[in-house]
Amino acid sequence: MEQILFYCFAAVLVFAATMVITVRNPVRAALFLVLAFFTSAGIWLMLEAEFLALTLVLVYVGAVMVLFLFVVMMLDINLSSIQEGFTRYLPLGIVVAALITVEMLAVLGASQFGLDMVPAPSPKPDDYSNTAAIGLLLYTTYVYPFELASVILTVAIIAAITLTLRENKSRKAQQVSEQIKVQAKDRVRIVKMASSKREDDA
Repeated sequence: MEQILFYCFAAVLVFAATMVITVRNPVRAALFLVLAFFTSAGIWLMLEAEFLALTLVLVYVGAVMVLFLFVVMMLDINLSSIQEGFTRYLPLGIVVAALITVEMLAVLGASQFGLDMVPAPSPKPDDYSNTAAIGLLLYTTYVYPFELASVILTVAIIAAITLTLRENKSRKAQQVSEQIKVQAKDRVRIVKMASSKREDDA
């Protein structure tokens, strides 16, 4: 039964990944990518990686892909230009896909990742926590790479904010300090004008 579920998930995953790169509508491509994420999470659940499966669903499907869908639907994308360039690069895409397939078969073949080389994981007891095991491994054995990755991500966030908030003369922004210091005499100007009458009234 486990092998049947694995092949079903794998078939759906391959189909969804193929549709992501072949469908011409970006919204449908994003929805097929969501399906690919869900099937990948199912395979990870079968490998007893519950934490990674839930993270994939919550982070990528629940946050990243929803944001991507909103951006795609809000942008005015010219689909005709996308459809015109699809057939032009199709032969090159087929060659690249074939090379990637050959490389994956050579690296992930049965000689390196077969059941004799990497046996199936043994069943864990009922009180076993996958999340606790990952946390213990991250904060003991891999604590320095984990901290280094966090510093790199923090630097990337600061760099992105800095690039976004660069001084741009064409960009208008609020100056809160100037707004607080404003007075009525700076905003209101009383102009005295001489009274005048229309000729028909005279």
